[in-house]
Order: sequence, then structure tokens, then C-alpha cells
Amino acid sequence: MKVLIIRFSSIGDVTQALSIPSHIQTRYPQAEIHFLSKDIFGELIGSNPHIKKIWTLSQKTSFFKLVTKLNQENFDYLYDAHNNLRSNLFYFLVKAQNKLQKPMQRFKRFLLIRFKINQFEMPFSGQRDLLKPLEKWGISFRLPIGPQIVLKDEIIRSAQDILKRNNVQGSFVAVAPSAAHLFKRWPVDKWKELFSLCPETQFVVLAGASDHFTKAFNSFPNVKNLTGQTSLLESAAVIQQAGRVISNDTGLLHFSEQLDQKTIALIGAAPFGFPSKPKTIIIKKDLTCWPCSKHGQGPCVNPQFHRCMNDITALEVKLKLDQL
Repeated sequence: MKVLIIRFSSIGDVTQALSIPSHIQTRYPQAEIHFLSKDIFGELIGSNPHIKKIWTLSQKTSFFKLVTKLNQENFDYLYDAHNNLRSNLFYFLVKAQNKLQKPMQRFKRFLLIRFKINQFEMPFSGQRDLLKPLEKWGISFRLPIGPQIVLKDEIIRSAQDILKRNNVQGSFVAVAPSAAHLFKRWPVDKWKELFSLCPETQFVVLAGASDHFTKAFNSFPNVKNLTGQTSLLESAAVIQQAGRVISNDTGLLHFSEQLDQKTIALIGAAPFGFPSKPKTIIIKKDLTCWPCSKHGQGPCVNPQFHRCMNDITALEVKLKLDQL
């Protein structure tokens, strides 16, 4: 039995989609899983031990040559876990005996964001959204147990070298203070207050090279700033070695869950980025204006600007951190 899974973006959604292969194999243990995605996610997808073969799409890829190669695989099952224009083309052109698409539920999303009429199970779980459709193939829904990302030794050693160069010793808390959009970000001053409240706790900051705002954390003796120093999988390896993780609604939040780490999720304006694991602590404020946008891009409609994140206090996060 051969299965093709399609998911092109984003990093958080691709990371959550890594639960699909092991979920399929709970029902069909001998299933050979193939995964089609963007080339930039190839290394991440390769960290999942349940995936036999990775197919990638880039600007240099010939679309029709790729379709031809995929058709030569003679797939038994095809799951379009994205359901956008690009994935739809593969869905219709790649042959398979059984095909399935993840429902987009656009009208429900419109009602929630425009009129605050919620018809989703909340908190919304991206993994549940990806796995529930597989019930049509006789696969009962449950969240996979254990890590869905397994890192190679060289990645782990590389991350250890980075930690050593930054004088990170002993236990630490990994923090992900960035996010794609402003209204998913806990304010910088809140992070600084948290670092001040926890002088005995060592924090390691993970962020991209363009996240210059993290320079504001350099004055704290208990903070090691790894901004721009780690690749995607090196960031995952740092998270794996952390005792605890605090993250905004971003890809690293889902890394932490797929590595089965103790995690605190800080949820802002967007309704579809919640974590999925029951043990993950969610901190979110109940506001009548929530959600204001699908991805956290705004605009903010609350008289108190960015209230969904500003109302999350550093003390509240510290107390939750102490519980982990």
C-alpha cells in the first residue's frame, strides 16, 4: 500500500502534518508513505521516520515532469492535506485509487472572523483538523503518541556546539518571541519583565536573523540570544534539549509539540494556531473582539491596541512556567 500526502506550507502547518504518517500507519502498518511539499521543508520532513520518500517542488521544478514521476509510483491513496490551488492541481492530475481532501470550511472561518460566530471545536487544533478527515479511510482519530520529529546525530551535535559557543550550561528554557505577524507576538517589554522575574532561570532565545528586536534581551545575564544562529533543525535540536519551552503562535511552537516537550503557548489574535497536545499550557485572553484576523495580521479593532497579547502578564507566564 502506497500513500501520497500533500502539504506545501506554512512551516507550522507542515510541522503539524508530520503527525499524518504515523496516524495512517496505526491502521495500515505496512503503508509506504510519500510526502510532497516545498523544497525548503525537505529537511524538516525528512526528520520524520515514518516517511519513505520526499517529493519537493521549487521554482526550478518542472510541474509536468513531477506529475509524471508521481504517476509512475502508482499510489493507492492520496491525501491533499492543503487544499489550495497548487495542491488541487496535483490532486486531480496524480492518479490514485482512493483520494481525499482536507475540508477548508471557508464559510465557518468567515463567520468566526467577521461575525464572531464560532462553529469550530475550540481550542482549534491544527492536528485534529488534519487527522479527522482520515476517518473516511477507516482510521479512527487520535493524536499520535511520542515525538514525530527524530533528529540526526549531526544536527544534535551542531546544536550542542552552538549552545556551548554561547556559554549555555545546565538546564534552560527555550523561548520563541517572534511570529510572522505582529498580533501573534507577545510584546518585547513583557519578555523583558519575565526575564527579570526569573533571575535564576536560564533562557535561550530562538529567532530568525531578521528579528532584530531580540537585541533588547542582550542586557539580561540570564538570557542567551541565539537569534540568527540556528537552522530550522538546529532550532528543533535546541528545543529538544531544553527543559521547557515558551512560544508565541509560530512554527517553533509546533516543533516543541512534535518533539513532545513541555510547552507554554501564548495565543494572540489568530484563531487557528493553537497547540494540539493536552499537556501544553495555553495562555489566551477572552475578548469580544477575538479573533480579528485569520493569521494575526490585524488590523486591531480593540480600543486598547494589541490587548489580546498585552493582557497576558509576565507574572502569569512565570506561574505557569513554575508548573511545568
